[in-house]
Amino acid sequence: MPVADRTSSTNGGDAPKSPAAAAVEQWTALMTQAQSAMVEAGNALPGVAQRQAARQVADFWRDQLGLWERFMTPAPATERPPEKDKRFADEAWRSNPAFDWIRQSYALLSDHLLRGVDALDGVDEAQRAQLRFAARGFVDAMSPSNFPFTNPQVMQEVLETNGQNLVKGMQNLVVDLGKGQLTHTDATAFELGRNLAVTPGQVVKRTPLYELIHYAPTTERVLATPLVIFPPWINRFYILDLTPEKSFIRWAVAQGVSVFMVSWKSADASMADVTWDDYVSAQIDAIDTVRDLLGVPDVHAIGYCVAGTTLAATLAYLSAHGEAAKVRSATFFTAQVDFSDAGELKHFVTDEQLGLIRSLSPDGFLDGRYMAATFNLLRGRDLIWNYVTNNYLLGKDYPAFDLLHWNGDVTNLPSGWHQSYLTDLYRDNLLVEPGRMSVNGTPLDLTRVETPAYVQAGREDHIAPAESVWALTRHFRGPVRFVLAGSGHIAGVVNPPAAKKYQYWTADTEGGAPCETLVDFVAAAKETKGSWWPDWSEWLRGHGDGTVEATGARVPGEGALPAIEPAPGRYVRQR
Repeated sequence: MPVADRTSSTNGGDAPKSPAAAAVEQWTALMTQAQSAMVEAGNALPGVAQRQAARQVADFWRDQLGLWERFMTPAPATERPPEKDKRFADEAWRSNPAFDWIRQSYALLSDHLLRGVDALDGVDEAQRAQLRFAARGFVDAMSPSNFPFTNPQVMQEVLETNGQNLVKGMQNLVVDLGKGQLTHTDATAFELGRNLAVTPGQVVKRTPLYELIHYAPTTERVLATPLVIFPPWINRFYILDLTPEKSFIRWAVAQGVSVFMVSWKSADASMADVTWDDYVSAQIDAIDTVRDLLGVPDVHAIGYCVAGTTLAATLAYLSAHGEAAKVRSATFFTAQVDFSDAGELKHFVTDEQLGLIRSLSPDGFLDGRYMAATFNLLRGRDLIWNYVTNNYLLGKDYPAFDLLHWNGDVTNLPSGWHQSYLTDLYRDNLLVEPGRMSVNGTPLDLTRVETPAYVQAGREDHIAPAESVWALTRHFRGPVRFVLAGSGHIAGVVNPPAAKKYQYWTADTEGGAPCETLVDFVAAAKETKGSWWPDWSEWLRGHGDGTVEATGARVPGEGALPAIEPAPGRYVRQR
């Protein structure tokens, strides 16, 4: 039975309000409070700003009265376009007049609040971006879909289950409060070594900072030049080794590449003194270890996200010491070196935010749950409020989703290094200024890097925006191939060819001259359907297609480094 039609009666007095009527009353009260807050905020402003605020309030209530008029005298029914906002995809948000009004009034209020930020005078663009981010977070939090009495789906579920959905939701909430983290997926559905991170290999080296995994070849011959992958040190490495059909590592091995993976240790109190220098030194150590193990002069290297930032520093360090030839090619997955346009994460590097982060790291390391919460805030509607509704209000069972399992498998960070990363890179953007940052006393200059580079960006990346990743092309001296992939920070990278999803863009300009800007690149780019992985594989072979037999040291544990334990190793399991 529809929510609006379900009422109860008593033997005397007025019948209680229907759930829909109660929802309208509650939402009307909220709208009134919002209007009062807007008026009070406007009255506190001086002169022109106060008049501007008054106009905005007047415009809001004019539009609100127009909405009431349409609600009271509805137009003849017409075919409606599909609902783009999945929070309001359920038909009850439109078929029930009360909830239809709630939905539309929320859209109206949200639009006015966000337009109000854009219309503010006397603020610079950085402040405006911070205000817009905060306003959008507030707008997402106050959505009527987040509250039981203003969400028709929740009300219907209450009636059909006699409230058991809220009981189960409360149980889910208590569990999440206990672990200090929002649950996104069924925790029992995945297990490392069983259905995640199952590509065969062996840990062949372990240091206090990282393990080195050597993956077993599956072809008779492999590329002579091996590949060393540096995953983000703020995440678990198996984002590149999810279920077998999604695994980049498994795919690369099948292409005849000798693959090595660095698995970073999750920080504890013993790593309080770990710095930028240590991560760069670890990358150089891994490169030298692979070169010595296989008896080769150089390696290909991949750096994903923040490990790509560190890889750029590694290349600059090697160049400064005349050792650039150790890395034949470098690939960057959604990595930034120039943070002048680094997106919404820059909102978290104010003095107040940095002070808060320091207070959360009394033992010398930052609990990874705080970092996860920050990334969730960047997509609060999808990664927070969607799950508040499903987990706590509807009491739904958790889905089984490998990527979300990885997303919740957090990694701790050395607090001193994390603070330096936020201040030196995100806030002060020192890496692109020659000599402003150093490693082990060696000043870094990215413009000295001549290593051929493959730079991949995600068109919809909210963590490393495409414009920011593009900036890397302006700092390296060597040849750069830039590829813009469909989707975002994760799906844009983890996109196996067999999935036949998304697309990517390349721009092979006349004479090979690089594009000056990302806008120029997009204008000149050619779209190719599907995964960019084959394009990368072809590019890699363009920098050395010689092969050797997959025997001896090319087999994990058969060379000078004995096998320590099977992949995925020990560090990836530590919390």
